[in-house]
Amino acid sequence: MATKHIKVLIIDDDPFLSGVYAVGLKNDGMLVQAINDPQEGLNALAKELPDVVLLDLMMPGMNGFEVLQRIRSNKAMANLPVIVLSSLAQPEDIKRSLEAGASAFLQKTQTLPLEASNKIRALLKIPREPKKRV
Repeated sequence: MATKHIKVLIIDDDPFLSGVYAVGLKNDGMLVQAINDPQEGLNALAKELPDVVLLDLMMPGMNGFEVLQRIRSNKAMANLPVIVLSSLAQPEDIKRSLEAGASAFLQKTQTLPLEASNKIRALLKIPREPKKRV
């Protein structure tokens, strides 16, 4: 029986770091779209909702807090799981993210893509399939 692929949207202005996470999550069987512009990320959300969003906080033009506020104020996206993945990891940043409606907070410099995958699976309550023996 095939499992449903988890759809992840990464919104992060750093193409290198978003690419690292995208590759890691894809290698774990997820369908990933990485967008490096916050407004384009919101446009993508308006077209098709993923299962979860990984959101950076420090972005030009519109920061992650603003993106999160727009997601939470949109009825269609209000319950969409959003994991903040940021280098801003002072206690006040974490608290502000969670109070703004983030489902979880991961520190970019301390979180490997597999750990992000584990957090996504835990949040969505989708267990990892056991490895098949050959």
